[in-house]
Amino acid sequence: MALSSNYKSILDNAIKAIHERTFFAQYPEHPKAYGEDGASKGLEIFSAYLNNEFKELQQENPSAWVSEEVSPFTQEKLEIQYPAFDVEKTVIRSARAMNAWKNVSVDDRAEVLIDSLERIAKRFNEIAFATMHTTGQAFMMSFQASGPHANDRALESLAMAYEELTRFPQNVTWDKPMGKFNVVLEKQFKAIPKGVGLVIGCSTFPIWNSVPGMYASLMTGNAVIVKPHPKAVLPIAIVVAEIQKALSEKGLDPLTCQLAVDASDKLITKELCEHPLVKLIDYTGGSTFGSYVEGLKDKVVFTEKAGVNSVIIDSVADINAVVQNLSFAVSLYSGQMCTAPQNFFIPATGIKNGDAHMTYEEVVAAFKEGIAGIANNPKMAAGTYGAVQNELTLKRVNSLRKMDGVVLLDSQNVAHADFPNARSISPIVLELDSKDFGIYENELFGPIVLIIKTKDTDESIQLAKDMTQKHGAITCAAYSTDANTSNKIIEEMESVYAPVSLNLVGMIWVNQHAAFSDFHVTGGNPAGNASFTNPEYVCKRFVWVGHRRIA
Repeated sequence: MALSSNYKSILDNAIKAIHERTFFAQYPEHPKAYGEDGASKGLEIFSAYLNNEFKELQQENPSAWVSEEVSPFTQEKLEIQYPAFDVEKTVIRSARAMNAWKNVSVDDRAEVLIDSLERIAKRFNEIAFATMHTTGQAFMMSFQASGPHANDRALESLAMAYEELTRFPQNVTWDKPMGKFNVVLEKQFKAIPKGVGLVIGCSTFPIWNSVPGMYASLMTGNAVIVKPHPKAVLPIAIVVAEIQKALSEKGLDPLTCQLAVDASDKLITKELCEHPLVKLIDYTGGSTFGSYVEGLKDKVVFTEKAGVNSVIIDSVADINAVVQNLSFAVSLYSGQMCTAPQNFFIPATGIKNGDAHMTYEEVVAAFKEGIAGIANNPKMAAGTYGAVQNELTLKRVNSLRKMDGVVLLDSQNVAHADFPNARSISPIVLELDSKDFGIYENELFGPIVLIIKTKDTDESIQLAKDMTQKHGAITCAAYSTDANTSNKIIEEMESVYAPVSLNLVGMIWVNQHAAFSDFHVTGGNPAGNASFTNPEYVCKRFVWVGHRRIA
């Protein structure tokens, strides 16, 4: 086995893109790139999964079959049964498989893993429906996020790992002149993987958030166990199945990558985390469990946790363009994105709009109208909002009505032409004062927008900075037509390791992070300790060991 010319070209292009940071996509994001009838075939394949056992995994002798997924669009159980296994058996299988995988050459690992991505790409349409009916994402977002965007992130991690693994020579003759004689040593440098990796998935982005860690660990020679959220299994199960096929067709142990499913009433996550053979943990989810994972001894942990994302509005060139952009940003997938903006800091004295002045009340009214405009647009609302994945999110929205503050815009049920039972609502908008930090310092996941009146832009910046320092932030959107103010926002948010998206309008939103260019999470504030994808993200998964012998 060797790295084929086609796959080498894919890898070379990915490595080039990582260095250049300009736009690059190995996998086109439009469904038509994968066949004109791809969607209809994907729906047919997805429908065949329903009410059946998922038998694509090459993991034998399950201890039970479990099923817990419910479509947020139909409110019906999918009734797909997944094989469940004893934790000890799963981990031991991984450790055994890793004994062979760690000795596979770097080029051969890349060959297998790129092959798996090409296989997954052929299934993007069925993966889209699997994502749609487990997470509540609308079809287009499901297709892009769990398909090409996820594959690109996986390739990015793989390429970054390849780059680091090939940084130093494997073998070298070391010749030191000593006057009348030389000392000659044969030296060997090996990258030794840390151990079994565990990837803990989330319910809203079961593939996009999981594959970077999966491919980073696999590429660096570690075996991987994928523990999905019990209510979002099918998308990542398809991915794991294709990785296993790619492994077995090259004569390698398919158990190098395993799926470990569980049920909400019998979770196995902690047992997996605490197993002594599990050395690497990738986690996406809430801060409480994330902090537990970060506190485990003798583990290398990569986390993406909750964050409180801010919008600082100082001055704008065109308020209509800004409102249109931010209204969509807070509405996309009903705010169920870790990058979605939540806190809008607006000065009580108003802002500059072009050459004119807008009062605070006028700015707030513009945002209220913009957000309501999506909710009241039947052609746009359903495809933008999708459906709410978890009923707890609905309860969170309802709880805001009882909090201090003024409900500027209440949420409302959103009709879906094809799914009359869809669990879908528009955002609720609550107005607060800057002193109400007890409310807006919390991440309120879901279709929730908080408009916070501040004394001035300086206070807005300080509050956004304080929220990030204390509670973390993955994104920060800012609007200012003044260069000095813009630089101050960037400098202050840099000090708490938060990236700033400045003056975004049009067809690019603060929610979006592009593979091969944007770092997703900085790893420098409480929102997470790792970043997709910098060198540290892969280097911490292995250790360089050097051997020497007399020539």
